[in-house]
Amino acid sequence: MPIAPNFTSVLSKDWEINFTQCAPNGFLKYTDLCNILQLTAAAHSEIGGISFLDMQQFNQAWVLSRMRVEITKLPKWGDIVTVKTWINSLENSRSVRALEMHVNGEKIVGSETFWAVFNTKTRRPEGLALPFDHFELYPEKRATQEGFSKINFNHEKEIAFEKTVFLSDLDIVNHVNNVKYLEWCLDLVDEKLILNQKIKSFEMNFLKELSLKDKVIIHENISENETIFSITKEDKTSFALQLNCK
Repeated sequence: MPIAPNFTSVLSKDWEINFTQCAPNGFLKYTDLCNILQLTAAAHSEIGGISFLDMQQFNQAWVLSRMRVEITKLPKWGDIVTVKTWINSLENSRSVRALEMHVNGEKIVGSETFWAVFNTKTRRPEGLALPFDHFELYPEKRATQEGFSKINFNHEKEIAFEKTVFLSDLDIVNHVNNVKYLEWCLDLVDEKLILNQKIKSFEMNFLKELSLKDKVIIHENISENETIFSITKEDKTSFALQLNCK
């Protein structure tokens, strides 16, 4: 698709929170929060001419590599949220994108995301084949208090769950969707932490692809106000999640 006439380097998009996106407490699920953020990023790439459809002409797609989310509070069923997004950096095969969620003018969520250009045939990273100079970059305009980091998952941990990857876990790029990793891990968390909105931030590292019928092990390490999950396949780590609680 060509660059849209209404393209801007900072996009604001409204979403209404519906009941299918909410937990039993009536507030937005953390997984659906990530979905809304990702859909907003996708909408910005569409009007900017670097969407999935644009990139598939060159067998390319954006894949999420790291993500940090900081939460003051979650929106509830019926809220209209405004998500703002802009790009901090974009060069060759990588991009850092910022996102914020607001309700009634109040910022309630900030997120920093790191994306890589991925060839869907070779399954390797490569330089973006499309022009992107029309995007103004905002390297100093941050959405989070802390940037994303490399999660330390190499300490003592316990096996929490074993799982096989099913078709419902895969996305359009034919690997496990980033939100699915989060969902698998949150299913193992004490429900009181989720229902009482005790998670103040979480960070995800996506390290290796997982595909249909892969057998994985979910590991857990719990310490005071912090839980780290890692997902391994054949002793190699595919994903890590760090939860920080209030």
